[in-house]
Amino acid sequence: MKNNTMVIDFYEFTMAQVYFDSNEKDKKVYFDVFFRKNPFEGGYSISGGLDAIIDYINNFKIEKEDIEYLRSTGKFTEDFLEYLKNLKFTGDIFAIPDGTPIFPNEPIITVRANVIEAQLIETALLACFNHGTLVTTAAKRITEAAGVPVMEFGARRARGIDASIEASKYAFVGGCSGTSNVKAAIDNDIPALGTMAHSMICDADSEYDAFLRYAKSNPDNCIFLVDTYNVLKSGIPNAIKVANDYLIPNGFKFKGIRIDSGDLAYLSKEARKMLDAAGFPDATICLSNGLNEDTINSLKGQGAIFDSLGVGDNIAASKEIMGGVYKLVATQKDGEIIPKIKVSEESTKTINPAYKRVYRFYDKETGYALGDVLALNTEAIPKDKYVLVNPDEEWKTCEIENYTIRELQVPIFKDGKQVYQMPTVRERKEYCTNEFKTIYPEIKRKANPHKYYVDLTLELLKLKKQLILETRENKGKAYTKKND
Repeated sequence: MKNNTMVIDFYEFTMAQVYFDSNEKDKKVYFDVFFRKNPFEGGYSISGGLDAIIDYINNFKIEKEDIEYLRSTGKFTEDFLEYLKNLKFTGDIFAIPDGTPIFPNEPIITVRANVIEAQLIETALLACFNHGTLVTTAAKRITEAAGVPVMEFGARRARGIDASIEASKYAFVGGCSGTSNVKAAIDNDIPALGTMAHSMICDADSEYDAFLRYAKSNPDNCIFLVDTYNVLKSGIPNAIKVANDYLIPNGFKFKGIRIDSGDLAYLSKEARKMLDAAGFPDATICLSNGLNEDTINSLKGQGAIFDSLGVGDNIAASKEIMGGVYKLVATQKDGEIIPKIKVSEESTKTINPAYKRVYRFYDKETGYALGDVLALNTEAIPKDKYVLVNPDEEWKTCEIENYTIRELQVPIFKDGKQVYQMPTVRERKEYCTNEFKTIYPEIKRKANPHKYYVDLTLELLKLKKQLILETRENKGKAYTKKND
């Protein structure tokens, strides 16, 4: 893993200089990574990006040339630059594992570290979390809508080479059957999948010749791209002819066709009729061409017939954003943890303060998740009966019994040392599949999904209200000089 330490917003360094000048470099602080709204107007998100965060922290080191650059800006003192030379991450990180369904306003990652260390890692942590979680969520939504294997074709649409490899990996965790990206396949033990491109067909003397050449070189993987000229008049007839002329006589199977343009619903239904009539009921149909969750649902509603899908842009380079943020929630002084809060005129931007734990309740009978609760780190959650309270509308309560409790965050780093063994990509995919089964269908639906409970304990809610009041009365006032 290359050293990406300097993926740091410049203002993090200028703030770090302030902490250094104030002799606060050893002050312990607590930051939460969370998001305020699910992407895709959905009812859930799926966590991702943790392995990239682990790589970043393990390789955190400010190099000599980085120090020289910072010196050249004229913004930093020599004492501070000397301090940066030996800076390593020595704090603690807790996180919800990749592949877990997650919800707005709950801490996905918590950092406990010295203030300069905690501040400098912010940018990279958010970049990893936002990209990994968005791709994993997009893949889960698309694969759930499809109901058939989805090949991830997004490498050429991703925002850079590194992003393409990461996207292929998280797409697989989110449910894709494989990737077109060979580098991602090699690095992560993901199936490499693909068919053929229009260029080969355009280059050949005829569509039939292109299919025949492809069949001779790839007899065990003959999925012909049939929309270069005319799907029904030439593409499918030529594919069938090559199957009869070469594949079947030589003991090979005609695997199927891919349609990448046109009226996919109509063409897929007509293609199925033609393949069946030609004696190839097992030949599969793959559809592609800018597919997303909505177009897939539309195709199904129109009776489209397909056995697999190829999806690129809307997994690897979605137009959505994740919106993860990194906010100070507590500081520590003389061993005492002091809760902090950011209060905004926009109620949605007022954060949940304090060093917290995240718990998920599961129904013992059904296995479904009943809701999450944020608690102060010192609180114990009852194991027999609990009342979930909506923090925004406190009159909305739900008493639950017969449940099990799971703390969602797990230790990732302790005193700067990695203590978490990152599961393989295949293990994360299986974990994601199993965790997703615990979420009620009403929360997964596309239209008007049911809102998942993310509540605060009464103690945390009381503290939040108190801090909001104190902050508005004291810190929110404008400074005025008093007369002597």
